[in-house]
Amino acid sequence: MIIVLKPHATDAEISQVIKRIESVGLMAHVSKGTERTIIGAIGDERALQEAPLEAFPFVEKVLPVLQPYKLASREFKPEGSTINVDGVLVGGQRVVVMAGPCAVEGRERLLEVARCVRAANGHMLRGGAYKPRTSPYTFQGLGEEGLKYLAEAKRETGLPIVTELMDPREAAAVYEHADLIQIGARNMQNFKLLKEVGCRRKPVLLKRGMSSTLKELLLAAEYIMSEGNYQVILCERGIRTFEDATRNTLDLSVVPLIKRLSHLPVIVDPSHGTGKRELVAPMALAAVAAGADGIMVEVHPRPEEALSDGPQALLPAAFTQLMGDLDRLAAALGRTL
Repeated sequence: MIIVLKPHATDAEISQVIKRIESVGLMAHVSKGTERTIIGAIGDERALQEAPLEAFPFVEKVLPVLQPYKLASREFKPEGSTINVDGVLVGGQRVVVMAGPCAVEGRERLLEVARCVRAANGHMLRGGAYKPRTSPYTFQGLGEEGLKYLAEAKRETGLPIVTELMDPREAAAVYEHADLIQIGARNMQNFKLLKEVGCRRKPVLLKRGMSSTLKELLLAAEYIMSEGNYQVILCERGIRTFEDATRNTLDLSVVPLIKRLSHLPVIVDPSHGTGKRELVAPMALAAVAAGADGIMVEVHPRPEEALSDGPQALLPAAFTQLMGDLDRLAAALGRTL
């Protein structure tokens, strides 16, 4: 249920509504806009039938939420959300670029990539310290050592760090060094992990599972938001279909659909979405044209030596070229890079 208050409702009036909601065992979630405050009542709405909120003179209207995802819906927050990742705003007119190696392989190589991303005016450095892999015999990441290298790269370049959290037992170390916590595709429905990042107050990048529907993605975001953390960025990274010419099928149609259904920002990962280096730049440009708030791409100076996903990593020169193309496209669309 959504409770829309009249313009310029006071804090005392907001508190009255929250108290009424909580008195019948529901949870209240507050979203303050420029003119109106919207309060979401989460739980069995029938409990409010005997305590109608419409009776408050400062309540403008009470609306049912038709979607199963309440807090992530446009009904709860009509205007788009902007997420602040250590000074970089995701959402709105700016196209944000997150780039770096798939996995942190070593100190010098990570610093080399970080300098490239910074020189090309990228906005964030991505890199996996912990790597979920299909085979247990392949490179699994450097763990805490990799996190320390990421922290050093940030100190040198100033780029906020995006890295994946795979296990709640590793949360303390990851949260110490990361600015944006990535929940990978394989963990999109790891509900214990979603609740863990929901209880903390750091932005989360939630990747769509390779066999997940849009509804399931938004419900996964709901798990995080229902714990109190509204700083969620969604990521389309391709889904598994019958097509085998690419690693996955990059579903760019989901970008404008998310924009219609949810207020959360959405970025696109064309590296994992295609698995082919030559397709990354075209799909990155297409993602921005479709309305994405940003892209995430993999960059590696020597992809033939990469310990993870070398065939989809852009060379530094190609990444620099892509940044120039994105800048021109963003300008044509009335946006900035």
